[in-house]
Amino acid sequence: MLTGLLNVASNTLVSGAVSLLQFTPALQITPATESVVAQPVLKTQNIGILQGYIGVFVVAFLVTVLITPVVRRLAISNGIVDRPDDVRKQHKMPIAYLGGVAVYAGILAGIIYSYFADSIPGLIDYHIVGEKNLVDGVFMPQVPPWIALGMTIIVVVGLIDDINGISARVKLGGQMMAAAALAIGDVGVNVAEGVLRPTLGRLLDNPHLLYHIPLPVEVPGFGTTIEFDFIYWAGTVVIAIFVLGATNASNFIDGLDGLLTGVTSIAMIGFLFIAAGMAIVDTGSFDGPRIIVGLAILGACMGFLPHNFNPASIFLGDTGSLLLGYCSALMILSLGDTGQTSLVFAGLIIYSIPIIDTLLAIIRRKLAGKKMSDPDADHLHHMLKRSLGVKGAVFALYGIGIVFCVLGVMISKFQARFIYALVLLVAFYIGVYAIKIARRSALEGHITSSDEKKAAKADS
Repeated sequence: MLTGLLNVASNTLVSGAVSLLQFTPALQITPATESVVAQPVLKTQNIGILQGYIGVFVVAFLVTVLITPVVRRLAISNGIVDRPDDVRKQHKMPIAYLGGVAVYAGILAGIIYSYFADSIPGLIDYHIVGEKNLVDGVFMPQVPPWIALGMTIIVVVGLIDDINGISARVKLGGQMMAAAALAIGDVGVNVAEGVLRPTLGRLLDNPHLLYHIPLPVEVPGFGTTIEFDFIYWAGTVVIAIFVLGATNASNFIDGLDGLLTGVTSIAMIGFLFIAAGMAIVDTGSFDGPRIIVGLAILGACMGFLPHNFNPASIFLGDTGSLLLGYCSALMILSLGDTGQTSLVFAGLIIYSIPIIDTLLAIIRRKLAGKKMSDPDADHLHHMLKRSLGVKGAVFALYGIGIVFCVLGVMISKFQARFIYALVLLVAFYIGVYAIKIARRSALEGHITSSDEKKAAKADS
């Protein structure tokens, strides 16, 4: 079963990668205005766009790879370590936490580097854009401060949890505060607008879904009516769902050395490929910042991976897993910044491994009558580890992640229905196999419990 899955994955990967390198029209992304027209270009132009920003990647990589040993020593000297328990944590010796701090430092360094590029020519070779995105004839995209603010909030929440531990409610509150930072940039609002305006807005003959609610008396500051923007509030719900879902999903798969770091790196490559395609056709003012943030995240992950890969010398901890989940949510939502929700679906497909693992955990724990917060050893990486070992399981999930990455990128190039069918096939293949294992485990546990009760009655 497992071998068949890997064969399907490898065949899909090869065929998809070959097709992506062919001389065909560039990513089929609709430009934001009619002034910019997408022309047939070589696929390598996507790489050419990213090369201009490569300094961001290099800075994030170097800062992370060099600062991680410092963070490790700091964690060990303060006793912030993960101790083995012979059940789920089977490493042979205590391993330092706080790896997420090093990743955060690398991401922040990459973003700060992009700010210096505004005053120091040559640090970044910005891509060619239309007049709407030029400032004094030059395109210098600034990464909005609300991005760094959200990352900082989520890192503080994870750091407190790693050091002292916090309740689920406090952690949820911190995640919501980080989501609120994204709401400042309206990324979720634009995604909601792309879905609701052509559907619900057209159905109700109110494309902007703006409502004015009359008040019984005049209220200072409001007048006699209150404006209710349905799209805005729907967008804030979208942000909350994405942030909460992605942070917890990334936390779920952070169970093997190098797994989450590598899976996130693969996903970032997919996000960046789509982001470069968007930059080619000049979809909006966020094209540059999207690439900068994506490269900073990728560089930080790649810088941390040598320290985190098996045998790991440091773990991400909740600081890192929450941060990488938050970054994934940010990149997925940003793909729909101009209302192109098909690209958000492409991003979700690229991020499929954490999503599938989370959905299976919900089903599995429901079947076993457990709470969602109850840990178990039946995640995808646990099942693969029992068959392939730690490194084998990690490489298998890397391979599956690459397949989903290629499928997600292909959605923006080929007929989406065919790709959705392939995604459905692979996802259900994984899901059905995992549920079978979960049901078997639940049944074995029930039988064992029943036999123990019968034995106890017989003894009495």
